Parts: sequence; C-alpha cells; structure tokens
Amino acid sequence: MEKPRLIASDVDGTLLTPLEQVAPRTADVVNRAVADGVPFVLVTGRPPRWIPPVAETTGLTGYAVCANGAVLYDIGADRVVDVHGLLDPLRLMDVAQALDHALPGCRLAAERIGTKAVEHDLHNFVIETDYHNPWGDGEGFVVPRAEVLGHPAVKLLVSHRKMTSDEMAAAAHSVLGDSVHITFSSNGGLIEIASPGVTKATGLADVAQRFGAGADETISFGDMPNDLPMLTWAGHGVAVANAHPRVLDAADEVTASNAEHGVAQVLERWF
Repeated sequence: MEKPRLIASDVDGTLLTPLEQVAPRTADVVNRAVADGVPFVLVTGRPPRWIPPVAETTGLTGYAVCANGAVLYDIGADRVVDVHGLLDPLRLMDVAQALDHALPGCRLAAERIGTKAVEHDLHNFVIETDYHNPWGDGEGFVVPRAEVLGHPAVKLLVSHRKMTSDEMAAAAHSVLGDSVHITFSSNGGLIEIASPGVTKATGLADVAQRFGAGADETISFGDMPNDLPMLTWAGHGVAVANAHPRVLDAADEVTASNAEHGVAQVLERWF
C-alpha cells in the first residue's frame, strides 16, 4: 500500500515483545510516524486502565480503542470519549445461563467503565470465585455471581481451566449464535463477550472517521482472533508471525514476530 494515513495496532502479542515491553526500535518508529502527522491508535482488548504503561513508553497521547471496540479512550486527557454497546444485566443473565449449559464449570468476570481510566468509587473489574485470569490473578474484586451480572458491562469474560479458548468459543457460539460477539485474545482458556456488532473494526472505524481517514488508507496489526475484524476492515491488515492460524490466513501480509519487532519492520518502509 501507499503511505498510510492511519496506523492501528493491537497491544499484547503484537506491539509488545514477549516480555510485555515496547522495544526501543518500535517506540522510535511510532514516534516518527506521529511526528509525520500520521495518528497511531492502540486497538486492544485491554481496558483503559491498562493503557498508560504502553502510552508512556511510546509517547502516545491520542486515542485508544479499548475493550475490543466497546470503549474509546483519550489517553492524554484520561477521558472515556464514547462507549458502544453496553451489556445490560438482563442480557448478562441470559448469556450466563446459556454458558452454564455449554461450558459447565465456567467462571465469569465483568469489565465496567466510568468516565476515566480508573474510578475510585467504581469496581472496574469484578470476578467470581475461582475465575482464572491467564494474565495473572492479581486483579479483580471477588463478588458473588449476581453482583458480576448485576450492573451494565462493556465486556463479559468467561474462563475455564480445562478448555482452550478455541474450544470455549465454539461451544459458546453453539448456544449464543450471533446474539453477542464472541472472541478471544488469549489461548489460555478465556473468551470475551461483547454486544453484537461491537468489534475492534467498529471501534477503529469510529476513530478513522474522526481523522477523516478511509479504510483503504489504514494499516492495522494484530495476532489473535479478536483482531480479525480490524485486520479485514483496514486496507492493509498485517499479522505478526506468532499470530493465531486464523489470523495468519486472513492477513494481507505476515511480518516478523513480536519478538523480532514485526510492527516496526513494516512501518520503517515509510517512517
């Protein structure tokens, strides 16, 4: 493609190294792109509160699309700009009942959002007992399931210690169909559920419109199934070599792995 007018990248497994760091080479090319007037947007399953460490090492102060497209966050202002497709308690309860049938033994968590990254009077992340977090079990307020499901959420997370994420997604889809959007960003027995039609692609399209950039002028990078919608929406979708097989098959291009600065290797063509 020609020089992009908008750059979008997933964070974990894509922009970050396996040590969960932004390599200096990657940070340098991100800074060069932004200095050249090309917005660089983080598009991630992460909630806004997990964005500042990445922003600090890259110098980014613009938009981040969070929670797989459900939340648009202004990094520099620490402000939630928009929220798309909240899951209301009735829908959460219906989904949970279906999941208990399809995934017996599963455990649930809910991601909630306020007006900024961290709200001290709001439990942003609530989990039920024995919920398994593949990124570490140090976060989350343990509450009864009724409390997990009792307030609007931007994302419902479902864990199972004895299944892969692929297996879980297939089983969940068999009972939920397209009534919600089911995806995953980890192979460690975790799926993520959002309102129907809410994806990284819809979140990125919103940002592109704000910048006056078209899909054909956008390049995106990713590694997991939750990245597929934005990789296929963008004019040029790039998978890192360590990506999930479905992502490798769908991408317009496969670059080096996140351990080998795959994002930087592509962007250095222009910046």
